[in-house]
Amino acid sequence: MAVRRRNARINTKNGGYGPAVEAGALVLAAMVLAIIALAIASFAVYATLTSPAQQLGTLTSNQIRTLVNISKGYTPATLTTNTSTGSSSGFGHTTNGINEPLNSSELAVINNAPDSYFQTAGLMYLNGSIKNEVLPNHQAVNAFVVNNKTSVVYLGSITCIFCGENRWAMALALSRFGSFSQLYQGYSAFSDYDVPTLYWSTANYTQPDVLAVAQHAISIGSDYSSRYINFLPIEGQGNITGGFFLQSLPVIGAEVNSTGNATYKSAFSYLLSLQGSNNTAFKGTPYTIWGTSLFGGADAVDFGNTTPQTQSLPLTYMTHGQVLSQFANPQDQFAWTEYAAADIYVAGVCRSINNTAPVCSLSAIQRIEALK
Repeated sequence: MAVRRRNARINTKNGGYGPAVEAGALVLAAMVLAIIALAIASFAVYATLTSPAQQLGTLTSNQIRTLVNISKGYTPATLTTNTSTGSSSGFGHTTNGINEPLNSSELAVINNAPDSYFQTAGLMYLNGSIKNEVLPNHQAVNAFVVNNKTSVVYLGSITCIFCGENRWAMALALSRFGSFSQLYQGYSAFSDYDVPTLYWSTANYTQPDVLAVAQHAISIGSDYSSRYINFLPIEGQGNITGGFFLQSLPVIGAEVNSTGNATYKSAFSYLLSLQGSNNTAFKGTPYTIWGTSLFGGADAVDFGNTTPQTQSLPLTYMTHGQVLSQFANPQDQFAWTEYAAADIYVAGVCRSINNTAPVCSLSAIQRIEALK
């Protein structure tokens, strides 16, 4: 089966699909303690509240934009890899520029993309001329509101191929409601196709893959600001020289709690409140909430100028500069699909903010909003 047909990832330590499993008694004990601690914390947050929307509307903003990288003393190591690009010899071929910030002209491609690109891509999606898969399915949820602003809440992993592809569309969508003062070059795991991507903050990309709560491996925060929305990313760290890796929700929750950041602690408790329904339960990364719309996976499958039947992933052999160049002057399926995927997210936010942002007035966005 072609890997491109999947749009969400569930972890095993070596990059397969299925629940995360660890046999060691110490790890199991740590996870049990984490579950107990998280349950107590979640109960304390929700005990006196009648609904998530009511509770979350009373929170104050606590370092929403502060970058907190919890890595328990680990720092990225230098990787010795083949740094050539344009090769077709296989994935895992480069870490060029990893963790380097985009320069001002590259950042402007994201922040200053013309609304006309979003309009054109939206119409292409609506009339069926986008060849790559765009997946608009979402579930209605209560908004997570902080400081009277609705939020985009994201749970992903730096090792995940679909998170890697999806962050391009996310960044474009977020740019319609605010701007980034910084974004960073990144890659998915070598055994998850090593696709070029964006990191919201610098990553501990050689973090050992561990399941115990004692080994913290998350980052929260970004350099994003907006008058309309909050952006609250929670990103699992891992060793990108291996395969896809993500800790269990209880362990991630305990790590979020350990940051002491009230906003992110409550955001993760909100995610846990959605786990009682199969429609909204976490099934893999990326897992994102855009206002009142939950997307349980990437909203597009876009790894280059391909069709859903293509076995190769051209994105693997592109540089960050080549990706951004296509966004700056979209003329192919890859770029238009990313803009169309961004439109799906934009519509989710516009539904939640009464269409008050200028992008919400685009006819393509309004038509996508109306889709069920």
